[in-house]
Amino acid sequence: LKYLVVTSVDRDDLPDFGAGHFANVVKRINKDYPDTLVEVLIPDFNGESQHMDTLAKSNPFVIAQNIETVKRFTHDVRDRRAGYEQTLNCLKYYKENYPHIATKSSIMLGLGETHEEILETMQDLKNVGCDIVTLGQYMRPTMRHLKVERYYKPQEFEHYKKVAYEMGFEFVASGPLVRSSYKAADYLDHLRAKGHDI
Repeated sequence: LKYLVVTSVDRDDLPDFGAGHFANVVKRINKDYPDTLVEVLIPDFNGESQHMDTLAKSNPFVIAQNIETVKRFTHDVRDRRAGYEQTLNCLKYYKENYPHIATKSSIMLGLGETHEEILETMQDLKNVGCDIVTLGQYMRPTMRHLKVERYYKPQEFEHYKKVAYEMGFEFVASGPLVRSSYKAADYLDHLRAKGHDI
């Protein structure tokens, strides 16, 4: 494997919210398989810097934390302990303190957000130094979940991809079936195409 995505459910039952587990996995992969690049898709570790440091010091290639939706729907879509601003603050912390690590976030479309809110969310991510953004169609997992308010056309996803690149994101994946880890290794191909020796 040349590129590996490591994720888990939120381990809020642990004092460090699972940061140590993530870090140990990343360090072991880096040690045993130095040619394998690791992306971690993580919770916010309650926004506590010491736990974010634990994770970042293990030196993953990409740190991904999903903002999920626009600010207006945050409390409808996400656990109330997770916040729009907290996610932005975490992404900002990683970028300011570990600038060599790429940061990534993901947005679901179709919950009733407006065009302006999508642009605002992307700009908020860019403003905290987020390098990679993915946009995908929200699908209703069960009847107990929020209903789909709108299905976006492939052309609309292409439009937002173009806008995101214009905003300055390093890499963008946008389409109806895109999820946060969708073809994650394409970022590696993108960097190599630009001449990076990875």
